[in-house]
Amino acid sequence: MFPRGFAWGAATAAYQIEGGWQADSKGPSIWDTFCHEEGRVFQEQDGDVACNSYELWEKDLECIRQLGLTHYRLSLSWARLLPDGTTRHVNQKGVQYYNKVIDDLLACDVSPMVTLYHFDLPQALQDQGGWKSAGVATIFDSYAKFCFQTFGDRVKLWITINEPSVCAKLGHEDGVHAPGLKEQGTAAYLVGHNMLRAHAMAWHSYNSLFRPKQKGAVSLAINSDWLEPLRPGCEEDDAATGRDLAFTLGWFAWPLFVTGDYPEIMRSAIDSQSEKLGYTGSSRLPRFSKDEPALLGTADFFALNYYTSRKVKAGGGRGQMCMKSDRDAEEVLDPSWYICGVSWLAVVPDGLRKLLKYIKDTFNNPAVYITENGFSQVGPVQIEDVQRCELFKDTFLEVAKAIGEDGVDVRGYFAWSLLDNFEWADGFSVRFGLFHVDFSDAELRRTVYRSGREYGEIIIKHKRATDVQ
Repeated sequence: MFPRGFAWGAATAAYQIEGGWQADSKGPSIWDTFCHEEGRVFQEQDGDVACNSYELWEKDLECIRQLGLTHYRLSLSWARLLPDGTTRHVNQKGVQYYNKVIDDLLACDVSPMVTLYHFDLPQALQDQGGWKSAGVATIFDSYAKFCFQTFGDRVKLWITINEPSVCAKLGHEDGVHAPGLKEQGTAAYLVGHNMLRAHAMAWHSYNSLFRPKQKGAVSLAINSDWLEPLRPGCEEDDAATGRDLAFTLGWFAWPLFVTGDYPEIMRSAIDSQSEKLGYTGSSRLPRFSKDEPALLGTADFFALNYYTSRKVKAGGGRGQMCMKSDRDAEEVLDPSWYICGVSWLAVVPDGLRKLLKYIKDTFNNPAVYITENGFSQVGPVQIEDVQRCELFKDTFLEVAKAIGEDGVDVRGYFAWSLLDNFEWADGFSVRFGLFHVDFSDAELRRTVYRSGREYGEIIIKHKRATDVQ
């Protein structure tokens, strides 16, 4: 059902689990700042302590071993390693922490997949303009080279930036994520552009300086829903779906896998809207310079974060300069889809299969890692989460079909998340963990959910099956 060597993993991110926000000379990140501003996060919660993984890493390792994971996806806190964001000052305590995490994983026969950036820009760099500043790409490249040099002898799977579209849109257009900006219709495109430039520089640095010896692989984690027309065969809905896919998946996948540039449908939609609104500046979607490292081919695999699907109909533009008007497509939920916890999470396992097939057909059959996928719980804690067990099983069935029937080269699956953690603006009110963390307990006790236990059983079963082969 799943190929030999398939990566069975779980994922976390530094700010969401580590805590220790000021420990051992760590610098502040934009999420530290954002959470400490009133009214930003559910019930004024923050990641100051979170799961306290900075002090309780051994407990996390026990959870990883209990599940029998072959891989573990973690992110590095840029501000823990380089407090001001630059290599002028290296925090050796941060280096020691991640060295221990990586060495402990390898000692337990677990391969690390390491993300360099998962939403938590050092505040010192935000103070200089953050991701809106062109110079941030070069600074990120220096940080990436530092990490490849320091950890790359042992890390063979790298993600440069996690979900750049979320950082761009939620952080700079909607203002609901750090740094909390609401500069509609311009900032998100600029931020996405600089993230792509940063990724390309880091990939080329790895390719020329580190790959020959370290022999690892580097990519960018792209989040996308599966999108399909509300009324199949309706020209307007078909066109709206094409636009929506371009703005969702194509925004970052097209430059890496297809042309080295943004989808033409995306640029023409933005420029057309600008014209309608009488905007006379240069295109709001920046252009790549031929003097900088090329983007095409800078992903050694396709890293996909998938949670949900939507039906799409024409319309949704609001006659103002914003991303919603630019894409001019309205997303709707199919009432038959099961909503799991948070209101946006409609569970559509066959949407994942369709998206995987689309990726195979559109992006030249890349190797794919599903770097995040999961199901949430809200309200009273249910350790015996039978419903989530079924959702995982349904999802694995669809991934197996994508591999076996559609010929998609899926290499691994990472459940979000290993632990209940700080879910950004939702704080601790939303739980995605395979392990429950009791945030009311000073020891932050970890308890396996039934879904975690059953995930572990599925891993053992498939390991045995491939061993027999």
